[in-house]
Amino acid sequence: MTEPSGRRERKKAATRRKIADTALRLFLERGYDAVGIRDVAAEADVAVTTLFSHFASKEALVFEQDDDFEQRLTQAVTSRAADEPLIHALRREIQALVRHCTADSAAPIWHMIDASPALREYEESMRLRHAESLATAIAADPDLPQTTTACRTIARFVIDAYSLARETADPEAAVDEIFRMVEAAWEVTCPGGSPGGSQAKP
Repeated sequence: MTEPSGRRERKKAATRRKIADTALRLFLERGYDAVGIRDVAAEADVAVTTLFSHFASKEALVFEQDDDFEQRLTQAVTSRAADEPLIHALRREIQALVRHCTADSAAPIWHMIDASPALREYEESMRLRHAESLATAIAADPDLPQTTTACRTIARFVIDAYSLARETADPEAAVDEIFRMVEAAWEVTCPGGSPGGSQAKP
């Protein structure tokens, strides 16, 4: 009998989570460079091919929530309330992501990332991809008639706000400071927009 799609999806999600949790534990225990893909697969009790069906690379194991973060950022644009200005919605989402990634439990992970050139390079490429997805979402909003350059620029500012704030002693205050500048930049491109330089949906 064919397994129901809902059950299959839950099993796939559980396997993905198990692999990611196992990988992170091994990386933190032994060091990122000392652990190979086969080590992770063996410890998680899955085939190497199964691991690669969930994660495209060793680096991706560290950033297991990459797709979720990207989706949350684009949904901050596409699913915001009708009366919520764009920059306000993005600021709220970045604040939430910063809180998540600056929790005490995340500190060892970021130390590992900062110490690894491969992980830093992967994170940079991930940020660029998130910025392009965010820019596409902004450009697709008919209530935000901006040029492609303006959309890409604001998206880069927003993504950089996340990484810059994470590195400060007071990340939430840093987000506030950065978004005042982001809002001012958006206001320059939106003369006639709603108060605060951000257009809300009609």
